[in-house]
Order: sequence, then C-alpha cells, then structure tokens
Amino acid sequence: MEVRDFLDYTLVPSGLLILGAYHAWLLHRIVHHSSTTVIGLNAINRRFWVRAMMQDSKNGILAVQTLRNNIMASTVLASTAIMLSSVIAVLMSNAGGGNSAGRFFGILVCFLGGFLLTVQSIRYYSHAGMLINVPVDQRCQSHRLSVEYVERTLNKASYFWSMGLRAFYFSFPLFLWIFGPIPMFISCPVLVLLLYFLDFTFEKGQAEEEEEEKEEEEKQ
Repeated sequence: MEVRDFLDYTLVPSGLLILGAYHAWLLHRIVHHSSTTVIGLNAINRRFWVRAMMQDSKNGILAVQTLRNNIMASTVLASTAIMLSSVIAVLMSNAGGGNSAGRFFGILVCFLGGFLLTVQSIRYYSHAGMLINVPVDQRCQSHRLSVEYVERTLNKASYFWSMGLRAFYFSFPLFLWIFGPIPMFISCPVLVLLLYFLDFTFEKGQAEEEEEEKEEEEKQ
C-alpha cells in the first residue's frame, strides 16, 4: 500500500469523525441547552417575532417582506448549489475512475444535499408567509394553536436553511481532499474551531440564568 493510500484511509475518516462528533455535540446542546447556541436563541427570538406579527394585522406587510428576504437568501443558496453540482458532475465525468472520481462524488453529494435542504427551506418560508397573515376569526380551533403552528413552520424553514448552509461548509474539507489527505485533515479541526465561534454565544441570557437558578434550587 502506498503512503498516499494509507493517509487516505486514516486521515480522511479521522477528519470526518471530528466533524461528525462536533455536530453531534452541537445537536445535544441545541436540544438540552438551547440558550447557549445561536441556533437555539434565534429559534426563541423567531417565536417572539411571530407572536408580535400576528397580534397586530398592521404588521402583515412587514412580515411578508421579511419572509420574502429569507426566501431570496434561500433561492440564492439553492441556485449556487445546483450550479456547483453541475460543474462538479462535469469534472467527475472527465476525471474517469479512481480516487479523483470518489472525491468529486463526495463534493457533489454535499452540494446536492444543500440544494434539497434549501428548497425545503423555501417551501416552509412560503407556507409561513401565508399562515402569518390569516385573519384571527379564520384561525382553526384557537389563536394559541395557530400561532404555535406558524412558529414551528418558520423554525423548520430556518433549520433547513442552516443545514443547507452547513452542507456548503462540509464541502470545503472535501474540496481540499483533491490536494491530498493532509490538507483535508488539517481543515477539519480548523473548520470546527471556526464553527464553534459561529454556533455558540458567550453572553448569558435570561433563559440561561433561569435554567441555572432551577438547577441550584434542585440541588438545595
């Protein structure tokens, strides 16, 4: 076995394991300590925003314009993903077989996944744009149930957008894999470090303080 092949079989899985372990830990923090993550705090703020928009019918135009901006951002990301997928598919067909085709295939999977996720994001943003302007007397069962449903729909749209953007991040180490397994492996912990500062907040919010107070009361 050549040295390059040995490094491919050791460093590449190790780098992917680092990325996978970080995102598993991030998911755990989002579920159990959402106030410490940017994704969790944004989800809380979106719920407050939906309630504020639906309490006053005069906010309808503002709500639609805000959601339209989000749809445009998702559209740009989806268009970029499908364009890059086409380019990678051409490069993969010209590369023939071997390791090069496998590397291009990994990048292609990332971009196709990003495209599908951002398309789902557009779908949920479109649904939220209609639901958020439903008149009060036309809402099903109760006002509270309708607001909670719109909150979940909007948060789903944002989650899909975040995962689509995350697929772009995953493609960066795979792109460096073209130049060898060592650059790919080095880029994984560097990417994790950068994502850590983007994914976590270092300011203690009110939700976190209330959570700590509950833990202290339980200990006492």
